[in-house]
Amino acid sequence: MKNKDTSFIKDYSEAIDKIKAVLKQTDKDKANLLADRTRFEQNINRERSSNNISELQQALTNFHLIRIDYTNGQNISTSRIVEPFALISTTENWLLIAWCRLRKEFRYFRLDRITKMHVLTEKFEQHKMTLQEYFDKFY
Repeated sequence: MKNKDTSFIKDYSEAIDKIKAVLKQTDKDKANLLADRTRFEQNINRERSSNNISELQQALTNFHLIRIDYTNGQNISTSRIVEPFALISTTENWLLIAWCRLRKEFRYFRLDRITKMHVLTEKFEQHKMTLQEYFDKFY
């Protein structure tokens, strides 16, 4: 099982490198940003828990705000505007790390709990920190 994960991550890294090789500079920056802001954990072969991933990647690399309807663990729904920061795949779920304008702090959002999502045309100021710096600061 472990070997599959390792080869997937190797294939993923090689694919990113190939993409970066053919892209023009601005696209290359976006590919670098996406590679920097995406993390995978063990269980890579499970079903994608959301079809929002590519839309989120676009919003993340182009710094577009996203309006989401989100249902939390207590089954309470809220509508929020968030600044997407990173995508993380854990063993159970895909997670979006985003600056939540409602709570005025970074929050995790499980993709399978986002009931509705709309990428807005409005842009936000890029967060000047890497995913690693985020982990160091908040975890």
